[in-house]
Amino acid sequence: MPTPLTRAEKARHTRRRMLDAATRLFTERGWTGTTVEDIARTAHVGVQTVYFTFGTKRAVLKEVLDAAIAGDSDPVATLDRPWARELLAEPDPAAQLARQAAGARRVLDRAAAVLEVVRAAAASDPELAELWRTNLHQRHAVQLRFAQALMTKTSGQLRAGHDAETAADIALTLLSPETYALLVTGRGWTPTRWEEWATDALVRQLLP
Repeated sequence: MPTPLTRAEKARHTRRRMLDAATRLFTERGWTGTTVEDIARTAHVGVQTVYFTFGTKRAVLKEVLDAAIAGDSDPVATLDRPWARELLAEPDPAAQLARQAAGARRVLDRAAAVLEVVRAAAASDPELAELWRTNLHQRHAVQLRFAQALMTKTSGQLRAGHDAETAADIALTLLSPETYALLVTGRGWTPTRWEEWATDALVRQLLP
């Protein structure tokens, strides 16, 4: 006979069910097309359970976004995750850029659709506009750290005189959810093809 779940385990399962429901609804219907009532109904919980757990619909979307980017619920920053540490430790500049494209692909496979929900909603919702700006700042900060490592590995010699700031700008653009969505969702590229293109573009733009 299976061991009964503890109260904490039941709460985690319920939270996960609500987040899964919210992810599906937000990506299918968008921000305005999804209500807290929809999330509760789809997750088979009461509306007050959603409010008690998250507080607001915006807070639900933020947690959905955080989970999609991280791939889990662990409170570990991007630069502290194994793939980022391995990337920074990679001695070969071209191999580092390949790892950047691969890491971006894994994140965008999970999060591109949710990021598009936030980006679209930001035009009419000031709080979600701030969430979008914060996400953009965080993505740039990660790419800047990677660019600083790349500068060290190339003895400060990047293509066309780029420094760490402009190298981060280029990576931010090439590895953006907008570019991924345009090519993969809009034009039907496979994620593998996108990753190969992104790797080639980073190498051509940044390495001497």
